[in-house]
Amino acid sequence: MQVATSSVELKVSYGGTSVAGAREANEDAFAASPPDRLKGAVALIADGMSSGALAAKASQTVVTEFIDEYLATPETWTVKTSAARVLNALNRWFCHHDGMATTVSALVTKGRTAHIFHVGDSRVHRFRDGELEQLTRDHRRHAMLTNALGMDLDIEVDYLAEDLAKGDVFVLTTDGVHDALPVRHLRERVACATGNTTLESVSQAIVDAALRRGSEDNLSCLLVRIDDTPDEAIDEAHRRLTRQVIPPVLRADARIDGYRVLRTIASGTRSHMYLVEDPSGRRLALKVPSESFAADDVYLDGFIREEWIGKRIDHPGVMKILPRPESRFLYYVAEYIEGRSLRQWMLDNPQPAIDEVRRLVADIAKGLRAFQRLQMVHRDLKPENVMIDRDGNAKIVDFGTVYVQGFDELDNAVRETHPVGSVGYVAPECLLGRPVTHATDIYALGVVAYEMLASALPYKPPLARDAKAYLNRPYVPLAQAGRGDLPRWVDLALAKATSQNPDSRYEALSELVTDLDRPNPELVGRAEAAPLLEKNPTLFWKLVSLTLGVLLVLSLALG
Repeated sequence: MQVATSSVELKVSYGGTSVAGAREANEDAFAASPPDRLKGAVALIADGMSSGALAAKASQTVVTEFIDEYLATPETWTVKTSAARVLNALNRWFCHHDGMATTVSALVTKGRTAHIFHVGDSRVHRFRDGELEQLTRDHRRHAMLTNALGMDLDIEVDYLAEDLAKGDVFVLTTDGVHDALPVRHLRERVACATGNTTLESVSQAIVDAALRRGSEDNLSCLLVRIDDTPDEAIDEAHRRLTRQVIPPVLRADARIDGYRVLRTIASGTRSHMYLVEDPSGRRLALKVPSESFAADDVYLDGFIREEWIGKRIDHPGVMKILPRPESRFLYYVAEYIEGRSLRQWMLDNPQPAIDEVRRLVADIAKGLRAFQRLQMVHRDLKPENVMIDRDGNAKIVDFGTVYVQGFDELDNAVRETHPVGSVGYVAPECLLGRPVTHATDIYALGVVAYEMLASALPYKPPLARDAKAYLNRPYVPLAQAGRGDLPRWVDLALAKATSQNPDSRYEALSELVTDLDRPNPELVGRAEAAPLLEKNPTLFWKLVSLTLGVLLVLSLALG
């Protein structure tokens, strides 16, 4: 087999050979897929260890199903998450079908990284600069296989990530090859793969050499050559952006790609939002970036990302981005949400009932969970980015700063140069450059919930401009913000959600929603057992001042 594949980002060639050898049937299998921009290129090899026809079925199933299921996982997931989910699912399936078991070694090349997943005693080597290095370890003890798909429900999959370089050749083999062929012989033959010789002929030569050395097993060899890697100096996103033109400010009755502008919904320094009508008469929102940001790659990449993300989230609590015609103009269209922003709702309801706040917080939490399921973090949750529709339901909007974990594996992604988020709502760890997690959105939701109740923020702005100053701010109890009518356990829940330490916050959005609905005995008990300084610092210092004052008076009287 010889397949040459290429993409804008990555060029990969494959060549492989698999034979029964001294056996009656071939129980090995291998497969490969061309590069996908967001999922990478996939190659894997397997050696069925079952008996009879089941062995061949096991190996063939894992190589074909792994590729299909891996490519079907959300594009926002990391390679590690996607592959682990697929391998665990396949392992469970094998365990429930007696006699189905196989080794597997999978290679996913994405961006400038090679991701390797391994179970059993098939192997992955890398040939670079004349040296052949074994990257996997055999799961064998005293010639007995100790780990394979289908052997145990609690499967342990080895994972490692290695940098890619142009010219790398990855060698995937089953034990029929590497048990018979010494490493130096394998290295000598793989060296031919860097020249003009086809990968298929090199893999055939490797298999033939192992046969000549007396291999008594099935023999399979798959070669993966990295013909080119992404150019870190020229990212694909920028090339895409420069091909599209930012439309000028649109007036009523103006037309763009069949959409007729009815009126301007909002206009700011960063973007313009218009109410438009499509050819069928359906009313939609059309968003256009401001021309003043035409040279800002980070902002424009966020705009492109906003459309991409919105098309992949289908949830009633998140604004839906809709398909649009191919165009030379840069914009996107979305559902039109009739209603008002949460900020306007807060201005209209300065002292809302706790039940109404609970309902809206629960709505927002459901929308955030839709992001979490796709390994995304919104990062800019604030009242301006939540709409309340005519039925009173909350919808999250504006995805331009959403963090997508899977994008970190693309070396040609446009990189942010400063912390993302809005002052007052951004979690302290973001300002300190620490990793972004779902705790970031939990913090923002806690701040929003507090502000809905108190028309103020739970933390005063720091006196110093140093980001570390955000870590030392005291939480302002709701009673001090004018909501002494609310039970203290609501305060405890919001204080936990907005803790300056992400490790002290809720682990799940549902926990915050639950604790706002009814008292959490653990939180209440811990608060009651806390010393007065921690429980009520204001009262503590008042008592200290009073005590010092009394002592001073007594000392003067007795002196």
